[in-house]
Amino acid sequence: MAYGRIFVTCSRGVDAYLEREITSLGFPALVRTRAGVETEGSMKDAMALNLQLRTGLRVLFRVTEFIAHDPAALYRKITGIPWEEIIPVEGYFCITSTVDTPSIDNSRFVNQKCKDAIADRFMKKFGNRPNSGPGRDRTVIHLHWQGEMAAVYIDTSGEPLTRRGYRKVSWKAPLQETLAAVLVMATGWHDECDFINPMCGSGTIAIEAALRGLNRPAAILRENFGFMHLKGYRTKEWAELRAEVKRQAKSRLNNRIIATDVKGEAIDAARRNACAAGVEHVIEFKRADFADTEIPNGSGIVLMNPEYGERMGRKEDLEKVYQRIGDFLKHECGGYRGYVFTGKADLAKKIGLRTSRRLTFFNGPIECRLLEYVLYEGSRKDSRA
Repeated sequence: MAYGRIFVTCSRGVDAYLEREITSLGFPALVRTRAGVETEGSMKDAMALNLQLRTGLRVLFRVTEFIAHDPAALYRKITGIPWEEIIPVEGYFCITSTVDTPSIDNSRFVNQKCKDAIADRFMKKFGNRPNSGPGRDRTVIHLHWQGEMAAVYIDTSGEPLTRRGYRKVSWKAPLQETLAAVLVMATGWHDECDFINPMCGSGTIAIEAALRGLNRPAAILRENFGFMHLKGYRTKEWAELRAEVKRQAKSRLNNRIIATDVKGEAIDAARRNACAAGVEHVIEFKRADFADTEIPNGSGIVLMNPEYGERMGRKEDLEKVYQRIGDFLKHECGGYRGYVFTGKADLAKKIGLRTSRRLTFFNGPIECRLLEYVLYEGSRKDSRA
């Protein structure tokens, strides 16, 4: 596993942003699909990607690929891989898979076949074998089998990268951290102006903005990755990677991040999460209705993630909220660029402003839009007059 192909997975609609991230870190983008981006590198490179990527979900290091027409052929090929060089005999492994081949209609069967192949190789060589099960907190082996082509990967992330480690308190259906990071990236914000986040909820968007603005790696708080449970893992290499990215981070921002919510419980949760992330000193949390949020003079970004009725809120009430959002953006945010992230097109129409861009992302299975509004300075001057 000295050097090989690495496939980084992502949520739907995120692949272009992931590609941009990967190339900005100095890695080639060899292939881009809706499911992710393929690059190449060493296991140490895979470790670095785990540490620094904000938009990726899993970093898969390819072990091998082969043709397999049926489960028997798959078993033989899996058995032929030198797993004793990858998994400690006293270790633990989990099998995951994505399968689209005519000979199989049950991915659990494939997982079991792979597990048996690995276990049988260990038993034949050592008379002992690693434990196995569904837990993804240690070594994770992933099989991608499409048609007659099969590829075997080590999931070097283990748990998905959206689990940053700072969310201590949740509040009403919070966004995944990776999705929040993508939304911030889509606005183009990188500490060149103020960033305002009304309706902040548990603070995920504001925290991801702060991490990006400070150039702090997304996964700096995580203590466990899949690569840590591989044979030959070197703690010194990991420590060196962490030390290097810490040296590149800033301690302060040049501009303000303001996050508000009308609920005191939400602000308390956001503060606790920001404190866990180590960015509470650069975010101004305030309890306020979104319409009363302070908008500093000049230019900046306003990013809002209002409820859209999939899991909460009555439609009639939400329509009024979206109308008020339009009034707020038009009359209070002149000179800024406004963004509203929503999964309901009919509610978005109630904002009543012309969009300059509409970007599609998925919040789980829900197709959503990030709507951009260019807000002109004159509207705010007229309103205040």
